[in-house]
Amino acid sequence: MAVQDVTRAQEPKASLLYDPTARSIFFQVLLILLLVFGIWWVVDNTIENLRRSNISTGFDFLRGRAGFDISNTLIQYSSDSTYGRAILVGFWNTVVVAVSGIVTATVLGFLIGVARLSRNWLLRKIAMIYVEVFRNIPPLLVIFFWYLGVLSILPAPRDSIVLPFGSYLNSRGFYFPRFIWEQGSWLVLAGLAVAVALTWFVARRAKARQMATGQRFPVFWTALALIVGLPLLGFVLAGFPLTLEFPQAGTFNLTGGVNIKPEFLSLYLALSFYTAAFIAEIVRAGIMGVSKGQSEAAAALGLRPGTALRLVIIPQALRIIIPPLTSQYLNLTKNSSLAVAIGYPDLYAIGGTILNQTGQAIEIVVIFMVIYLSISLLTSLFMNWFNAKMALKER
Repeated sequence: MAVQDVTRAQEPKASLLYDPTARSIFFQVLLILLLVFGIWWVVDNTIENLRRSNISTGFDFLRGRAGFDISNTLIQYSSDSTYGRAILVGFWNTVVVAVSGIVTATVLGFLIGVARLSRNWLLRKIAMIYVEVFRNIPPLLVIFFWYLGVLSILPAPRDSIVLPFGSYLNSRGFYFPRFIWEQGSWLVLAGLAVAVALTWFVARRAKARQMATGQRFPVFWTALALIVGLPLLGFVLAGFPLTLEFPQAGTFNLTGGVNIKPEFLSLYLALSFYTAAFIAEIVRAGIMGVSKGQSEAAAALGLRPGTALRLVIIPQALRIIIPPLTSQYLNLTKNSSLAVAIGYPDLYAIGGTILNQTGQAIEIVVIFMVIYLSISLLTSLFMNWFNAKMALKER
């Protein structure tokens, strides 16, 4: 009896050791403690090493005078501005090249992806060669190709290539007229805002009507009329509050207008063409992932191939295309840091200059991590929302 009592007393302890829930909680707590200890150890050693090297810590240096110029700026900046202002300039430069590259790469990638499945033999082979070439070349080499092999060999400013609408192209970049808005131009913006709101309302009502009755409404032409007509009406009512400043050709350079420098053009074109090759393969895989019966059903209903692709195949392929498309957008944004190789002042390039002047390596790296992580998370959140909107919902 005594032996049985001892055995029964030990049973709860033995069962606790083999309980999956208890073991999972134990190992999770242990993992958290190890992570906390590891972070504390790294931070403590970093602070101690900085103290021994007499290097100050903190972000107070951001209020110091930068002392260097930046060639491409979207906001007001001079050498007398602070380091924080310089980082803000680099942030906006990175955002502009990333957003413009994403838009161009998406459009180009979709066209090439569809062309890869074309019945036209020549078009299909050209698209295949494009994809295979750009997918197997490092992005830095593509940047150098545009910067050194295309834009740098353009003629000098005095021999600029004359383009339509008063634009010029030369080795110093692309020049086009500047829009100078005058008093009363707010009516144009108000008209555009009202047009966008009405377009959204019309699209929702047209979709509800089609789902209820099957009757389609010309949403595209209505939206085009609203977006063009209302701002134009505001432009007329305000008394044409717009003047154009055209670039003027001089002896050694062009003055006036807007100048897009070759560094931005090289980075923008390289990232767009490089990423478009990967997007094209994603689009091709998404289209091929749609059942062949969908194409046959569309043909049986009398839809033309182009109409069937736009209304039947692409909407169903988006559920396959969007998730990997997000990864390509993130890759394009992170590849923009290669701009330092050609002198484009993006976030990484400006941050490197500040690091060399101040020696605040840890703080600069933390700023890099926070900004790139924030951009990536915002991109992922938007694409996840878009993916949920495009998902096929069963009735």
